Amino acid sequence: MNKKNFSIVIPVLNEENNILKLINEIHNVFNDQNEFQILIIDDCSIDDTFKKLSNLNYHNIKVIKNEINMGQSYSIYRGVENAKYNTIITMDGDGQNNPKDLPLLLNHYYKDNNKKIICGIRKNRQDNMFKIFCSKLANNIRNIILNDGCSDTGCALKVFDKKYLLSIDYFDGLHRFLPALFKGIDILPVYVDVSHRPRIYGNSKYGLMNRMFKGIYDIHYVYRVNKKKKK
Repeated sequence: MNKKNFSIVIPVLNEENNILKLINEIHNVFNDQNEFQILIIDDCSIDDTFKKLSNLNYHNIKVIKNEINMGQSYSIYRGVENAKYNTIITMDGDGQNNPKDLPLLLNHYYKDNNKKIICGIRKNRQDNMFKIFCSKLANNIRNIILNDGCSDTGCALKVFDKKYLLSIDYFDGLHRFLPALFKGIDILPVYVDVSHRPRIYGNSKYGLMNRMFKGIYDIHYVYRVNKKKKK
């Protein structure tokens, strides 16, 4: 892969035991091959996440702290707004996404042209069976209504152009509908298999019940938005 510039946007919430290892892994993957920025949005953590991030010596890391807990979508959108480079990579801060997959996603993004969004699809998911079941159910319902062709919209690993995301009106929950929203503005979603790792420290911050009913509303909201754009 030729040298490219990109910003890696990572929202975090109480990931004091995971985020530093993840940052080191990212630097080991890219080393001096690329000019890149890591932009971390701390969503009002109550542990030592922000303190540990503030003590880092890497020149290419920018840390933004939300004053109140705003959620994953807001944190990602804010990170993209503040990103230095046009090419954006998003990933989770819990260590379950493997940084070794990032060059693969970038290669797909820059192949032919970059008017696309590359979406990771987690294979051999390392989550409990209940979480996997709920995820598959939600993906099937969403895909039936929105026809985005995505079997795993919950995978945080995505690559896209900054301007396309910022052209979409923000709403809470946006990050779970990026393939459908990009398809609605004629940006091609491309799906790439990626690995998935077990969570070593901490717990998932987002469960079924705290997003199920809102997710149903959001599906219909995205459907209406895309239908309006096609008129």
